[in-house]
Amino acid sequence: MTANVPGPPEILPARPDAIVDLQTLEGAALVGGQWRFSDTRVRETGFVSVGADLGPSGPANRTYEVLPHAEAKEYDDGAWKVLSPPDTQRRLSTGRVCFGWYRITVTLPERVGDMDVAGATVLFETVVDDYAEVWVNGSQPLALGDTGGHIVAGFNAPNRVVLTQAARPGERFTIAVFGINGPISAAPANYLWMRTATLDFYPPSRGRAGEEVPVEIVPADPGRDTLGGIVPPAPRLERVASGFEFTEGPVWARDGALLFSSPNTNTIYRWAPPGTVTVFRPKSGYTGTDIGRYAQPGSNGLTFDPEGRLTICQHGNRRVIRVEPHGNVTVLADAYAGKRLNSPNDLVYASDGTLYFTDPPFGLPGAFADPKKELPFSGVFRVRGGVVSLITPDLAGPNGIALSPDERCLYVGNWDPHRKIVMRYTLNGAGSVTASEEFFDMTGTEGEDAIDGLKVDTAGNVYVCGPGGIWVLSPAAEHLGTLRLPESPHNLAWGDEDARTLYITALTSIYRIRLAIPGVRPYQR
Repeated sequence: MTANVPGPPEILPARPDAIVDLQTLEGAALVGGQWRFSDTRVRETGFVSVGADLGPSGPANRTYEVLPHAEAKEYDDGAWKVLSPPDTQRRLSTGRVCFGWYRITVTLPERVGDMDVAGATVLFETVVDDYAEVWVNGSQPLALGDTGGHIVAGFNAPNRVVLTQAARPGERFTIAVFGINGPISAAPANYLWMRTATLDFYPPSRGRAGEEVPVEIVPADPGRDTLGGIVPPAPRLERVASGFEFTEGPVWARDGALLFSSPNTNTIYRWAPPGTVTVFRPKSGYTGTDIGRYAQPGSNGLTFDPEGRLTICQHGNRRVIRVEPHGNVTVLADAYAGKRLNSPNDLVYASDGTLYFTDPPFGLPGAFADPKKELPFSGVFRVRGGVVSLITPDLAGPNGIALSPDERCLYVGNWDPHRKIVMRYTLNGAGSVTASEEFFDMTGTEGEDAIDGLKVDTAGNVYVCGPGGIWVLSPAAEHLGTLRLPESPHNLAWGDEDARTLYITALTSIYRIRLAIPGVRPYQR
């Protein structure tokens, strides 16, 4: 896999252990399915023009919609044309610019061939000539950059949708496939038909998105079980995506996926639990004509504000931006005291919306010696009420940043080979620093890396990407132990529903490990 190709190319690309062909009488009978089809019609309808808020709030207008709206699970398709399974390959609809609905409800059997279905991952795959959108039980989850799942995959390309990763015999799924004749712009002289439609079954051991890889858990004191309450027995480290140049800035999204930065390739990627990696935001940090000078022009740290809006540290653009609900961006910080920022690196919000971020020059082509560098220091900054204020200029390479669970302390790691320290700043109710201390010093320890990303769990333990691995530090600044990975970790995010999975961005790969204590995630109302 080349460095510019993200992760697995598709959901579970390997051969399944069992297949149900929904275009055969035997296959449809095995899952109790019956295909139905309906043509559609395009109707003119009333709507409104775009408003000043970039939403549908302007003057009334006229537009079009496609009927029927047959995506809902409870939609009554009883009057539709019944298709025998082989008839899904018939040429249907009117040709030229046309659309049509295929619907089927399937019930998972106890066994498919020699395979026990319980606990399996079940995937629906279809190829519609020419395009398709897929709804499952009335749902069509959408995310920027998605391809090949619920939404249009490409010209006669497979749509692959995970129905479940923990199958239960008797479980029912209503699948509605919206077929589209294309290319729409060329009014093609053909019709709709299904090339393939199958259910693919993967056993639990192969339905997971990750590949187990070695991890070494090293207690700080071999004579004491210092990590016993944090790392469960027989921990399992998984590599869930690979093939990158350098990964950074991960954050877990509300829709159950991981966003992370690739600063070198100027991209934000989205990893979803079925194992897909898609481009979430191209040109994530810079679009300048001199981009060829930059080693890391893209985004770095990512987080969400209390309103759930994605906030991005942009290296090349030298600013922190917030992405608004309609896709436009707001610049939160790009200068201090009339001088441009260096290259914002990492960031964290307090629950009241106060933003803290670090600003070393590592994203500039010449770093500390770059001729375009304007600030004479590397700063840790606060943004509150639209005002950018300086917390400290005293660290050479301020990098990872996190708040304690009670938000009374701010932790900042220093990427400086000569001073590998984590600082702790005491905050008052207004978010101002009232005291500071050197929390932990890793200078001189084994490992070439200095200190990169860091995160905190709900017990106040601090997890630091430092020399030789992930250092776990207690709130009292005691080194509890280190997690040693196959490659150097650079940043962290707490993921999954319970926030007990630590996702790790490393040099070329994304890893995850389940831990015993949940982590502190971006506060979202």
